[in-house]
Amino acid sequence: MEKKRFKFVIPVMVIVAIGSVYMLRNYYAEVPAIEQLLITICATLGSGVLAYFLFPQQGENKIDDRGPY
Repeated sequence: MEKKRFKFVIPVMVIVAIGSVYMLRNYYAEVPAIEQLLITICATLGSGVLAYFLFPQQGENKIDDRGPY
């Protein structure tokens, strides 16, 4: 696993988890607690997976990455 990618993935997951808990507790209090927990877990894991694949790796400068000039 790439440790350099996790420098971005872990903070993204933490921010999403905190934001999810904050929004669900303040704006959607009528949602049951177990469903709030499931929503937070799914949002956190989903954002982690997306961030892992969307953030570029450091030092990846291949010749094949050039545009069609």
